[in-house]
Amino acid sequence: MGGLKITVIGGGSSYTPELLEGIINNQELLRVEELWLVDIEEGKQKLSIIEGLSKRMIQASGYSIKIVATFNRQEAIKGADYIITQLRVGQLKMRRYDEYTSIKHGVIGQETTGAGGYMKALRTIPVILDICNDMEQLAPKAWLLNFTNPAGIVTEAVLKYSNVKVIGLCNNPINYYKKFAAAYNVSMKDVSINFTGINHLLWLTDLYIRGESRIKDIFNGWSNIYEAKNIPDFGWDLDFLRSLDAIPCGYHKYYYQSDRILQQQLEEFKRNETRADQVQKIERELFKIYQNPKLSKKPKVLEQRGGAYYSEAAVNLIKSIELNTKEMHTLNVRNNGSISCLPINTCIEVNCVVERHQVTPLQVGQVSPQIRGLLQHVKAYEELTVEAGVNGDKGVAHQALTLHPLIPSAEKANAILKEMFMINKKFLPQFKI
Repeated sequence: MGGLKITVIGGGSSYTPELLEGIINNQELLRVEELWLVDIEEGKQKLSIIEGLSKRMIQASGYSIKIVATFNRQEAIKGADYIITQLRVGQLKMRRYDEYTSIKHGVIGQETTGAGGYMKALRTIPVILDICNDMEQLAPKAWLLNFTNPAGIVTEAVLKYSNVKVIGLCNNPINYYKKFAAAYNVSMKDVSINFTGINHLLWLTDLYIRGESRIKDIFNGWSNIYEAKNIPDFGWDLDFLRSLDAIPCGYHKYYYQSDRILQQQLEEFKRNETRADQVQKIERELFKIYQNPKLSKKPKVLEQRGGAYYSEAAVNLIKSIELNTKEMHTLNVRNNGSISCLPINTCIEVNCVVERHQVTPLQVGQVSPQIRGLLQHVKAYEELTVEAGVNGDKGVAHQALTLHPLIPSAEKANAILKEMFMINKKFLPQFKI
C-alpha cells in the first residue's frame, strides 16, 4: 500500500508552511508520499516561493515527500486521498474591496461575515463546486477538507450540491482547547468543551477540566477566554456572559459589540488601516521571509496572520480518519438533526466522532432562546447565500444580504449589492451582470 497523496488548492497561500509543519511532525504515522500545491497563474510568484520553502522544510526534516507545484488542478486532484482547499478567489485585493465597500456604506466590513463575507461566499461557491466536479471524476474516494472562508457557507454549498465527502475546518475550536489547557496547566486531553452553533457563530455551552465543569470560572472572571488575533479585543461583560449562560466565540463581537467595532473600523477606514491592509502588510513581510534560502521552518510571525494552529486541526483530523481512532473533533458537517432548531440539510459546527468511513455529529438537541434567536437568523442568511451563489438569482441575493443582522435595511443591502456586483463582475459567472 502506497503513501498518501495530499493536494492543497491554494497552495501558494502564506498558510501552507503551517500545514507542512504539521505533516512533517506526524509523518511517521501519516506516510505522506506526495504533496501537490495548486494555484492559479496570478499567484505564480507566491507559489514559487512556497514551493522553495516547502522543499527546504522537507530536506531539513530528513523525510522523503515529493513536492509538486502546479497550475494543473485536474492532474493534482487525480488519485488524491485528501484535497485541502484554502483558496481566496480574487486574492487579497478583493478582500480589501469587500471591507472598504462595506465600511463606506456604514456597515461592518469583515472577510467572513456581513457584506464582506457575503461577497466572498458568492465568489467562492462556483469555484468550490467546480473543484468538487473534478473530484467526483478524478478522486471519487477522496475527502475534501475545506478551510476556505466563509467555511460554513462554502461547506454547506458542497454538502447540498455535490457528492464528495466534505468536512469544514476552522482553527477556532483547537485554540480554545490550547487556551484552557494552558490556563489550567493540564493536557489538551484533559479539556472537554461542549460547542453549539455554526462556523464563526459558535457558543461554548460548557467547559470541563478533567471531568469537572469549570465554565463558571469564566463567568466569575477567574479564567480568560481565547481571543483571535484578527478580532478586536474589547473583552466581555461578565453579567452578559452569565445571563447568556455560554461563552461566545470572538466573532460574536461583530453582533454583540457591533457599535464599537463599526466605530473602530470607520476610524481605520479613514487612515487606510483596516484589517485587510494589515493582512496585506503581514503577507508581504511573510513572503519576504519565506524567500530566505536559509529558512527551512515555519516562521513565528505566521501566527499574526490569524490562522494559528489550523494545520494541527487538519493533520489531527487526517490521522483520525487514517487510523480510524474514533476520536472527537469539532467540525463543520451536515446537521442531520444534531441541532434540533436548524434544518437537517444545513451545515453546523459541533463536536463529531470521526471514523474512517464517516463523521457523525454529536446530539446537541434544544438550545436556549438567547442562542437560538441569533443562530437561526444567521443560518437563514447562510441558506439563502448558498442558493444565490449556486443559482445566480439576484432576488435571492438581495433577500440574503437584507436578512443578515449586520445590514440595517433592504435599501442598504441593495445599494451595497449594486456596487459590489460591479466590482466583482468577473468573479460572478452565475449572475448576469
